[in-house]
Amino acid sequence: MSDLGAVATGSRQHSGHDAATIIRKVAWRLMPLIMICYLFAFFDRINISFAKFQLQSDLGLSDTAYGLGASLFVIGYVLFEVPSNLFLYKVGARRWIARIMISWGLATAAMVFVHTEWQFYGLRFLIGAMEAGFAPGVLYYLTLWFPPSYRGRITSMLFLASAFSGLVGAPVAGLVIGHMNGVLGMPGWHWLFLLGGLPCVALGILVLKLLKDRIEDAGWLSAAEKSYLSSQIAQQSRHPSSGHSLMGAIRTPGFLTLGLVYFLIQVASYGLNFWAPHLIRVAGTNNPTVVGLLTAVPYIAGAICMVVVGRMSDATGERRRFVCGLLVMAAVGFFAAGFFDKQTALLVVALAVMGAGVVASIPAFWALPPKLVTGAGAAGGIALINTLGQIGGIVSPVMVGRVRDLTGSTTPALYVIGATSLVCALIVLYGLPESLRQKDASQ
Repeated sequence: MSDLGAVATGSRQHSGHDAATIIRKVAWRLMPLIMICYLFAFFDRINISFAKFQLQSDLGLSDTAYGLGASLFVIGYVLFEVPSNLFLYKVGARRWIARIMISWGLATAAMVFVHTEWQFYGLRFLIGAMEAGFAPGVLYYLTLWFPPSYRGRITSMLFLASAFSGLVGAPVAGLVIGHMNGVLGMPGWHWLFLLGGLPCVALGILVLKLLKDRIEDAGWLSAAEKSYLSSQIAQQSRHPSSGHSLMGAIRTPGFLTLGLVYFLIQVASYGLNFWAPHLIRVAGTNNPTVVGLLTAVPYIAGAICMVVVGRMSDATGERRRFVCGLLVMAAVGFFAAGFFDKQTALLVVALAVMGAGVVASIPAFWALPPKLVTGAGAAGGIALINTLGQIGGIVSPVMVGRVRDLTGSTTPALYVIGATSLVCALIVLYGLPESLRQKDASQ
């Protein structure tokens, strides 16, 4: 039988079981490396929270100055995100993701040369600029390889790496800060950035060598498997008339609303990521290793929740209501963390609820944008939504830091973030257009 005949026959005859086998084959080939890359990307965002106390002491920074430095990372990210993803669409995801990883890894490792407040500000901005486009680039890359009916689970797998970054990274960061301080004459926070940055360079090289840009380039898939996978992605994906370009995406009803929703989700996410170690320390735990271990709790809860929700949302085809429920859970966690801010055991429980809601809401949310945009619209549109969301990463650290400087307490800021999470849940439930209310094809 000719290759053409094999393709046609394969496209017709693949059963549901065979389809799952193909998806599993693709997932095992792509996801381990992508997840490791994403783990380091997320750790690059939260390592500043573990470096906070030593870094502030060495550089003489106030909480407001620390919050500004943390936010400058996001400002650099936001300014370059959409151009980065549009360039990714032109040159290919593999090459551009590799470039991002290598350049941000070198910039992160360069934190060992920071000795002044302004050096801190400048390098944090540069790290954000170098990492710009990574997360939306990976999300766009996954839409090229997986049908919509599998994206809940696949996106959850990707963001599981962020949970593992907190789960593994938090205790490791605590150990590095606590036990490598003074090794070779460097403070512990220098070691933290060095060990977080250099592996990214090696991972970028692996991305360049191991990943493929298109299904057609995958030598590890048969002709029939390539044809079937491509046809399933084409058949299950909706093709909106206005979402094929960046400007078309912006004009699509519901697109900017998704940007607002992600902004509010990121206000909550950065509230958790940047301030969880601080909350635990203020509640009475001073040992850096113990702080790291307790900080892992919300990420464990988030990992469990995102896997469960990913499978349930794929099984039902429902996306919107799951996002809404997770945001309500996050709000409860923030309110409880403010109420129990001086009781470590109850605070950790509150952080677990917060983590389950915040961490799991992010992959659940990212199943929504591909329902509106395709092609260049997907590459640039996903980046723009992520950019609008990342502005929440500018607002949240500065707002919490300023509240602490003014009141001496983080509690009022936690209540504000809890309230914004509830507002976000209401927008998701009642403010999205019909195209985003429809269920996806279920498995």
